[in-house]
Amino acid sequence: MKVSQINVDKNMKVLDLLEQFDNSGVLGAGRVARACNILADMIEDDEMSVFLSLGGPLIPGGMRNIVTKMLNEGHIDLIVSSGANITHDLVEAFGGGHYRHEGKDDEELNEEGIGRIADINVGSDDFTVFENEIIKIFERISKEHKIISIQELLHEIGLMVDDENSFVAAAARNNIPIFAPGLIDSMMGLQLWIFSQDHDFVVDAVADMHYLSDIVFESERVGAILLGGGLTKHYTLASNVIKGGLDSAIQITMDRPEAGSLGGAPLEEAKSWAKARCGSNLASVVGDVTVIFPLIYAAALDKLCGD
Repeated sequence: MKVSQINVDKNMKVLDLLEQFDNSGVLGAGRVARACNILADMIEDDEMSVFLSLGGPLIPGGMRNIVTKMLNEGHIDLIVSSGANITHDLVEAFGGGHYRHEGKDDEELNEEGIGRIADINVGSDDFTVFENEIIKIFERISKEHKIISIQELLHEIGLMVDDENSFVAAAARNNIPIFAPGLIDSMMGLQLWIFSQDHDFVVDAVADMHYLSDIVFESERVGAILLGGGLTKHYTLASNVIKGGLDSAIQITMDRPEAGSLGGAPLEEAKSWAKARCGSNLASVVGDVTVIFPLIYAAALDKLCGD
């Protein structure tokens, strides 16, 4: 089939542009269009449980409201998140913020108590607000629970957060579980450790697997939206190996496959491990999540409204 050249004009909608990508069918444009089509199909499939994996600095990178919208719209049924994304969501929920990097030297930032994530800055004052508030929440939860799973902990935290834009709060309100297997590797994990030094309070990571395996087994089909790589991607894939793998998935990552890392591995590789089914509908896109995912989600919403 001949490659169709991409056309653009000033009146195009996002979906129009993605359809041009689809018609071209090649290189990055074709892969982005395929991911959009798979995403729309996953959302539309009422018998598919859709897992969202959040790796990398997506919340400080501007994706917070999109994740919350997906929860409120019922477009996802489960989240696997890094501890950092949960921490940064709560930083904003408690009144802190994230700021654009203005080009200051990193040693100067250190003197001012500012940490840098690429071109995003977070101040020590913002983390102080987070630390003070999360300890108050731990105090309340520990009075009711001496041992709690990570998923249950995050649900209880979400119920106590008063912020309509918080994805942790939105998940709790909509009774959608959040799993965070690497929670200890974050500022929240540090605060949990400090709190546990003088409180009888244990967070049981293994307990999550009972709940997660029930969700997988009870789902007719499972799809996944893998944003970034690393632990959250693997936890999502591995949780589905017990039932033969994912039925459908998209991934967006900046990682490359040559070094053999999971983060850069194409989704097709997951078939060899039975983490994705043979015959499953998959699309891997190499690129920046904060650029590509808003485009394909907006186009998928437009596509679904048109249907």
